[in-house]
Amino acid sequence: MPKSRRIVDIVLDEQSVARRAPEVEHERAVALFDLIEENDFHLIGGEPGPYRLRVGIFEQRLVFDVRDGDDRKLRDIVLSLTPFRKVIKDYFLICESYYAAIKKLGPSQIEALDMGRRGLHNEGSDLLRERLDGKIEVDHDTARRLFTLICALHIKS
Repeated sequence: MPKSRRIVDIVLDEQSVARRAPEVEHERAVALFDLIEENDFHLIGGEPGPYRLRVGIFEQRLVFDVRDGDDRKLRDIVLSLTPFRKVIKDYFLICESYYAAIKKLGPSQIEALDMGRRGLHNEGSDLLRERLDGKIEVDHDTARRLFTLICALHIKS
């Protein structure tokens, strides 16, 4: 991917990060690494990249603070978290079941849970792409990794 369509740095607002099980923290770390390694990200109607991205939650909204390679602010993209709540909740529930199943169930049950987990992950990433439409263009894999990070930032209760 050309540098003009890439995220070269991403920072999560650590005050927004809800601490989860070690497995979920591992997924977050992998998503961050994979996102930097390979992504397709373009700010529509804005300057070309490379981009630096800060992601956090502010007043019940998801905020993408998009910056250029020199860390100059280009734009804030603010999305309501409401459309994401159900899919995030369902995703966490199935992840918990999946991680528990790995420890005590057979391969066929684990595979069924994993298919459900991947399906919810795809649903969340499709929703993210829909909500970003007209603001930020991302490919499917980038949306999946960003959705993982959104889950990591999900509201602490």
